[in-house]
Amino acid sequence: MILRRPIHLAMLAGLFIAPVQAWAQSTPAEYLREFDTDGDGRVSEAEYVAHLSEGFYRLDTNGDGVLEPSELPGGHGKPITLKQFQDNLRRQFHKLDRNHDGYLDAKELTQPPQG
Repeated sequence: MILRRPIHLAMLAGLFIAPVQAWAQSTPAEYLREFDTDGDGRVSEAEYVAHLSEGFYRLDTNGDGVLEPSELPGGHGKPITLKQFQDNLRRQFHKLDRNHDGYLDAKELTQPPQG
């Protein structure tokens, strides 16, 4: 299923505001540490998806793995499953991984994804 742009934008707005606000108050290295659960100084795809999925879990108030319209920012839109959401995060990860080494460094993590 292809996500329509309004849902995608709503999800980004609702789920990524907290991490972006945290980043605005920290250095790229500090922001990287929020994702880097194994402490190796870089962010794997699994770490990226896990960290950013926390927003999905917070919004999924009934815990069924689907964000229903009433759980989405603004209270409307098409439902989105955890799998759809995480697949989108994986695509974003690969856009950010500009050197294609399978990991994000602080610079890659804090730059906007390329088209």
